[in-house]
Amino acid sequence: MLKKILAIVAMLYAAVAFAAVDVNKATAAELDGIKGIGPAISTKILDERKKGNFKDWNDFIERVKGVGDSNAAKFSSEGLTVNGSGFKGATAAPTAPASAPKK
Repeated sequence: MLKKILAIVAMLYAAVAFAAVDVNKATAAELDGIKGIGPAISTKILDERKKGNFKDWNDFIERVKGVGDSNAAKFSSEGLTVNGSGFKGATAAPTAPASAPKK
């Protein structure tokens, strides 16, 4: 039973690993395979990549016009990575302290 579970986990891990597309290595066709990335955005990505590889997600967002935090999060959830890392998103803004209960 344990062997079957380990085999299933290994297959799922392999499927996820093969699904990842690194923006610094991907071809136009691989980028187009990411849901939400079409020919226009993939061309922008490849043009910017010619200037140098993307260092991280912030570098990617700054250099590729039309890609913001929300698109980056969507692309990451579809398997796009930058240097093997998924998008972590912006840090949450600090919340205001709770007010004292009313009497």
